[in-house]
Amino acid sequence: MREARVIRPGQTIGILGGGQLGRMMAIAARQMGYGVVTLDPTPDSPCGQVADHQVVAALDDAKAARELARRSDVVTYEFENVDAAVAKALEQDAHLPQGSRLLHITQHRLREKAAVRAAGVAVAPFQPAWDAASLRAAVEALGLPCVVKTTRGGYDGKGQWVIRGEEDLAAVVESAFSARSESAARAGGDPAPGATLASARVEPDEVDEAPLIVEGFVPFAAELSVLVARRQDGRMVSFPPAENIHRDGILHLSIVPARLPEAVLAAAVEAAERVARALDAVGVLAVEMFVTREGRVLVNELAPRPHNSGHYTLDACDTSQFEQHVRAICHLELARPKLTSPVVMVNVLGQHLDGVLREMAAWPGHVKVHLYGKREAKPGRKMGHVNVLAEDVEAALAQIRRLGVWDRV
Repeated sequence: MREARVIRPGQTIGILGGGQLGRMMAIAARQMGYGVVTLDPTPDSPCGQVADHQVVAALDDAKAARELARRSDVVTYEFENVDAAVAKALEQDAHLPQGSRLLHITQHRLREKAAVRAAGVAVAPFQPAWDAASLRAAVEALGLPCVVKTTRGGYDGKGQWVIRGEEDLAAVVESAFSARSESAARAGGDPAPGATLASARVEPDEVDEAPLIVEGFVPFAAELSVLVARRQDGRMVSFPPAENIHRDGILHLSIVPARLPEAVLAAAVEAAERVARALDAVGVLAVEMFVTREGRVLVNELAPRPHNSGHYTLDACDTSQFEQHVRAICHLELARPKLTSPVVMVNVLGQHLDGVLREMAAWPGHVKVHLYGKREAKPGRKMGHVNVLAEDVEAALAQIRRLGVWDRV
C-alpha cells in the first residue's frame, strides 16, 4: 500500500507533462505556496512558463524522470499517456501517490472498460479486435452502427471511427490492418475471432495486444462528466456534473448545472465515486458518461487527472479542480466544492484564437478568458477556454452566441 504522506507548502511538486493541465495545476500549487518542477520535451512549455524549473526531456526518459523526482517531494502526472514504465519506476523511487496501476488501466481502453464493469458500473457493450476477421466478427455481433477505437492513445476524436456500413468497415480494416500487422498479430496465436473480454479464453496479455475495441453504439440523450477527488485514505468529494457538447470529437461546451433531472445527476455522481473507490484513485479522476433517453448512465471513458470539462471550476466554484488535485496528492483536507454561479465553459481552439484576441477587450467582466501560452495556433488545437458566468445557463449560452467567435469559424 502506498504511504499517505502530508506534503506541506514550501515543499515541491513535480509534474510529469508540461501542457495546459500542468500549467493550471502549477498555478494552483504556487498560490498555495508550493514549488513546482515539470518535465516536458517542449522548451518553455505551458507548465514550464509558470514552474520554478523545467526538465526538458522526453516523457519516457527514465534519467530525466529520476531528475524530476530528485527535485520533488511529490510527483503527479497531468495526462495519462505518460510512459507506464517510467511511472512504475517513480512509484518505487519517489513519492507518487497516484501510483502506476491507474495509469496502466486507463492507458488501454479494454482494460479500462473491464475495470469499470468489474466495479459494478454499466458500460456500453464491447469486444476486442486483433485482426480483420475478429473486427468483422465484433461488428456483426454488436450490430450497426457501432464505434471502433484504438485501444491505446487517441483523444479529441482521433483514433476512432463510426461504422455505419460495409464501406466504413472496409476503410477501417484497410487503415488498421496492413499485411504486416496481420502477421504480427497472428504470430503468438490469437483468440478465436469474436471472443469477448468476458470470455475465459481471453487472457490479460492477449487483451493488451488487441489494437482495437469495438463498442456498441449508444443513442445517448446527453453526455456528462463527473470529477471526483480522492485521497489515499479514501476520503472523497465530487464536483457538480457537467453536461458536455462536442464538435468534431472535441469538447466544445461544458454546461453547469447540467440540464438533466436530479436523479440522473445523482446516479452519475454515485457511479463516478464507485469507480474511483474500486480503482483506488488518488487525485482528481474524470469520469465521462453517456445518458440514454431512458435516463440510464453508462460510463464511456476515464481520465486519471484534471479534465477539460472541469475548467468551469476555475471561476464558478469556490475551489478549482486543480487546487483539489493538489490537496489530494499532498494529503491535505479536501474542500467541499460549491457552485457559486451557473456557468458555460467554451473551448478556444486554434481557429478561434484570433477572434478571441481581437475582441476580448470589449467583453464584459463575467466572461473569463484563460489562455495556455502555447506558441503555435493550429486548427483543432486547444489554445485556451472561456468561462461565461450568468444567472442561468441559457443566459450564458446566449452570451456565447452574441460573442460570435465560435459561430463565425
